[in-house]
Amino acid sequence: MISLLAFVFAACSATAWYAASPHCRWPALRGQPRLARGAGAALALLSLLGWTSAFGIASGLCAMLASVMLGLIVQPWLALFIGSPDADVVPPEQD
Repeated sequence: MISLLAFVFAACSATAWYAASPHCRWPALRGQPRLARGAGAALALLSLLGWTSAFGIASGLCAMLASVMLGLIVQPWLALFIGSPDADVVPPEQD
């Protein structure tokens, strides 16, 4: 049960970090990148604590990194396939 909660924290962390990215394709998530980065870091720490309590330090760290990376890989694909109609249009980058 704790590993499922740790995975949920990792997925939420990946979503928050994706929302902080200038390449975010979810229109509803854009807007507060500083807050999203902080929330992503806090959720990643909670995920790390969950994974390490379930599997130990070394295995927990590997599981946390793998689950966050998997979440980050999935985000653009989810935005493309089930996102808004303008998900394939990336807003111009600000310098």
